[in-house]
Amino acid sequence: MVKEPSLRVENLEKYFPPASSGWRALLHPVSRLTVPALRGISFQVKSGDILALVGANGAGKSTLLRILTTLLLPTRGRAQVCGFDVARESAKARLQIGYHTGADNCFYSRLSGRENLHLFAVLNNLSHHEASRRIEELTDLFGLGALLDHQARTLSTGSIHRLGLARAMLHRPSVLLLDEPTRSLDPLAAAEFRRFLVQRIVREQGATVLFASHTLAEVEQMANQVAVLDRGRLLLCDTPAGLRAATGADTLEQSLESLTNRAALETL
Repeated sequence: MVKEPSLRVENLEKYFPPASSGWRALLHPVSRLTVPALRGISFQVKSGDILALVGANGAGKSTLLRILTTLLLPTRGRAQVCGFDVARESAKARLQIGYHTGADNCFYSRLSGRENLHLFAVLNNLSHHEASRRIEELTDLFGLGALLDHQARTLSTGSIHRLGLARAMLHRPSVLLLDEPTRSLDPLAAAEFRRFLVQRIVREQGATVLFASHTLAEVEQMANQVAVLDRGRLLLCDTPAGLRAATGADTLEQSLESLTNRAALETL
């Protein structure tokens, strides 16, 4: 029996009104949305795989993540998380998703880590008993220990990251969506975070991960597949080795350069 992919994106498009439209954009019909953020994106991610989104600022990475998290509606096309359509079955899709970003410090600063996690667990419809049990499981998994009983404002950036990832996994999601997850970490903390994510979350917990990153060394270390975006278009989706082979490049950086330069020439 062939398993359904955890993530399926088909001909996904997203258009926004021009920045100069101001409040009038609220009255414009869909046909007036003229600024493309995504143009016919299609790819799949199998269960237990890690896919990296790479591309320059404005390539469409964050827009794609926001659609997959049900925070934005696509203009055309469709996206599914574990078989649930993010537009038509958003509540069911959200149950499958854990979302974390490198700039995500949205904890109540005067509450302890434990109190924060308990609050978010209840918001995820866990009972108080289930919340306490799940927090203990995640404390062991993430090595949070005594950190949980300190106020969030006293924790280091690395500890906040682990706490954020624990929060994203409270409801046992099948898919983790991460937007530049190591952006504000120092090199050693970032390396520890990557190892933890691959070894404990993907290999041991079986989660599927889609993450956006500007750090190509991070992409090489973590990703089974790499999707290269440029001005809303998907240029290529393949393994890191496949990208290098397709462009005749020695490094992922050279592959990315070659693909984006080729795309720029084609639009002239």
